[in-house]
Amino acid sequence: MSVLVLGHKNPDTDSIVSAISFAHVLNQRGIQATAVAQGTPAPETEFVLNKFNLKAPEVVTSVASKELYLVDYSDLAQAPADLKDAKILGIVDHHKLGDVTTDTPLECWIQPYGCSNTIIKMVADYYNVTIPADIAGAMLCAILSDTVLFKSPTCTEFDKKAAKELAKIANVSDLEALGMEMFKAKSNLNASPRDLIFRDFKDFDMGGKKIGIGQLELISLSMVTPELKESLKKELAAVKSEGRHSAVLVLTDIMKEGSELLLVSDEEDIIINALGTQKSDNIWMPGVMSRKKQVVPPLQGAFKA
Repeated sequence: MSVLVLGHKNPDTDSIVSAISFAHVLNQRGIQATAVAQGTPAPETEFVLNKFNLKAPEVVTSVASKELYLVDYSDLAQAPADLKDAKILGIVDHHKLGDVTTDTPLECWIQPYGCSNTIIKMVADYYNVTIPADIAGAMLCAILSDTVLFKSPTCTEFDKKAAKELAKIANVSDLEALGMEMFKAKSNLNASPRDLIFRDFKDFDMGGKKIGIGQLELISLSMVTPELKESLKKELAAVKSEGRHSAVLVLTDIMKEGSELLLVSDEEDIIINALGTQKSDNIWMPGVMSRKKQVVPPLQGAFKA
């Protein structure tokens, strides 16, 4: 029976490509594995898969009685509801250690790198697994996406090294040009406000409170019209009302290297203070590019207090 390799809910490029690339590594190690996903590809991911002629993983909503490898997460809030009825064989992740637990020992690859695919490249090298050009190209794109063309504070020298080696395999000479193609696809706003919020959205348990944080990365925030912003705020309130203490949307301007904060919360002041900003109609956070490193940790600290 094939084991499943599964990324988080509302999958981004790293999540879907990690499933594909780690399934390849497992298969080359003699472990029959299949990449699956908890959702369909977002515009950026669709661009990447099309560019390198890869198929999107099958979407699964139930994993009961299945054997799994988790990639790009270890939080229960980002997993299928019946994860407790599955057997977790391993985890590959670059985020904080979440609340997933297991009954048996597991393979675990967790490093503080900018991208899960950087870790998968490391695992492939460890097992002397050759990465084909199509998967290498997609892995490169995942690194460029997660590190925002190496501009994110999460980016490490390991990410840059892996990207350079993957680019050589994929025969990609201009990483910046490829990155800009991706971000143009990512900046596609032809979707409903709800779909935009959930394009890259994660729920977190912070001090017993359910905090939902979405991030929308755009080449320029000038693309967000006043009308669209109002629609996003209205929809964010609806998202918050679905059992969340807070719903946050981080609108990131890739070129200006900063983010605007949209927020609906029972305790707005805690969030605003934790992020070191001030309440206003347009809350701008200069230099904030990473949800993982610059938004989630201070909020977790604030809600623990």
